[in-house]
Amino acid sequence: MRVLVTAASRHGATHEIAAAIAAGLVRRRVEAQACPVEELAGLDGYDAYVIGSAVYVGRWLDGARDLVEAHGDALSARPVWLFSSGPLGPPEALKPEGDPVDVGGLVEATRAVEHRVFSGRLDRALLSFAEKAVVVAVRAPEGDFRDWEAIDGFAAGIATRLGAENH
Repeated sequence: MRVLVTAASRHGATHEIAAAIAAGLVRRRVEAQACPVEELAGLDGYDAYVIGSAVYVGRWLDGARDLVEAHGDALSARPVWLFSSGPLGPPEALKPEGDPVDVGGLVEATRAVEHRVFSGRLDRALLSFAEKAVVVAVRAPEGDFRDWEAIDGFAAGIATRLGAENH
């Protein structure tokens, strides 16, 4: 069972989540490779996919959305999991806002087993001037709010599901 874990990220935090998911799968004896969406050569040779994106203004980044739209038929023929990264702040302080607006269509296009939302990271030093203006306007808290235990739990669930389908 070979799994591709890919994500679109503006400043690297979502790529780090994808790498952690791939590492969690490998620790559980699932062959997995993490690759940024922007560097993908293709989807051939994989038995399952984990696709994620940073979320800005309630939407996935174009690279991840374009991947799903271009390869929806091929993806829907295999197990797919989706994840979003974006809410900022400690998990207990976040209001349940639901999935990003475009995720419903992406879940439908891929027939995804599951979609998860993980808190993100905000490092103002990495932002463009326009991004800094938005951060100030919405009063986004700076910091790394990613829950690595929840991310590893997601990988564990995927590994369990793939193990069950493989036996």
